[in-house]
Amino acid sequence: MISIRAGHLSVTGNYRDNNEDACYLDGQQRVFIVADGMGGQSAGERASAKAVDVVPRSLEALLLLEKPAGKVVSSGIEKAIVTANTEILTLSEEPGLRNMGTTIVLAVRIGDSLYFTGVGDSRAYELRGSRLRQLTVDHSITQALLDSGTISPEEARTHRYRNVLYKYLGCRDGVTGAAVVEVTPKSGDRFLLCSDGLNDGLSDAEIARFMRSSDDPQVVAEQLVKAALDAGSRDNVTSLVVFVD
Repeated sequence: MISIRAGHLSVTGNYRDNNEDACYLDGQQRVFIVADGMGGQSAGERASAKAVDVVPRSLEALLLLEKPAGKVVSSGIEKAIVTANTEILTLSEEPGLRNMGTTIVLAVRIGDSLYFTGVGDSRAYELRGSRLRQLTVDHSITQALLDSGTISPEEARTHRYRNVLYKYLGCRDGVTGAAVVEVTPKSGDRFLLCSDGLNDGLSDAEIARFMRSSDDPQVVAEQLVKAALDAGSRDNVTSLVVFVD
């Protein structure tokens, strides 16, 4: 069984009145989640809180399996996300909560593997040696334009639609189809789950530098959040860092 340590921090930031992000890691360090709520005031907070409540409960049966096949894990994770989407849609029928939603990015540890997926534009990164790799794909209009070759990576960083999502929890068009990436961790690997308030303020090179800045994952999580705020991030900022020993 792999040995891991984790640190996390979620802050309101310098420009928002409330924190619509939510962060979750279970006591056995099997499930790690960051969710970034949308809808303003209590609506966004309720959506992200619902996501980090429903998804871990929905994964309980999957986590009891000894050595499930990759397809079984992917199916179980997708079912948990669909369940959360359904519950958020139901909750959004209440007065004051209409049009609410949330992104979600998660890592699930089963045996000696970590499984990553995301819906929306909260991200997961892997740092292996000096190489930073984004493990999830943004479900944003800007990413779709980038994938089609309509805009360049440089244009994407400041594109006006970079925060406009076509898939998220609370989406009536459904949330199926998000890729689940299996990683076999190696000693020294470091992983980051974050809301877009972090990566909007920091480049990949800066994220990689801070991910290497300390041997304490809590220190790294705090440094990443501070750096994003210092760089002018105008959003809530959440960082969840996982080290493999």
